[in-house]
Amino acid sequence: MTSHDHKYSLELDPEGDNTGLIRVECHAGQRAAESESPRRFFLGQREIKVTEIIDRWLDPDYSYFKLRGDDAGIYILRHDRTTDTWELTLYDSDTHDELRLSTTRDS
Repeated sequence: MTSHDHKYSLELDPEGDNTGLIRVECHAGQRAAESESPRRFFLGQREIKVTEIIDRWLDPDYSYFKLRGDDAGIYILRHDRTTDTWELTLYDSDTHDELRLSTTRDS
């Protein structure tokens, strides 16, 4: 199986709302482009490597990926397949166990 690297980046708008904008690099496997799995992403200069894809789902316009980063954080990334852009929609830092997402707790 051959993998392809795809880089997605967004220009930050100094006058606009850049909340949640990130850069994502993906592995392409045997699936269609809209199902490519993120392998790492960047929040500003900070690199987060994906250690686990916990879940993924599709809706008509977006692909969602629930990921665990190498910083132990849980992230949900949304890929807009129409505009080919990514957004961070959720972050759980793993610093407050009592507030962790229920599906991310270790048994």
